[in-house]
Amino acid sequence: MNILTIVSADVDEGRAGDLVEGFEILLAGGLPDGLLETRLLGDGQGRWAIHSLWRDRAALDAMRASGEPAAPALFRRFQAEPTLAVMRVVAGSERRP
Repeated sequence: MNILTIVSADVDEGRAGDLVEGFEILLAGGLPDGLLETRLLGDGQGRWAIHSLWRDRAALDAMRASGEPAAPALFRRFQAEPTLAVMRVVAGSERRP
């Protein structure tokens, strides 16, 4: 069963460019095993979230056991205290171009 993590934090909108750049640098470093996709979302008013879809709970647990997870660490670099939600994907739809 896939797992979705949602890491959210408030980061000043004036730092948006730096935050996006930091996220892109994380992506360039490669994704951990079992991470299927990840996205940075922003509302334009300083509220940010990173949604990450994991193959299964074991993949998420393995990543978390290897050190500080990247998404919370990224937000902390901007003096933001992130919140984390871990949810099971119980139904969904996917359309690829």
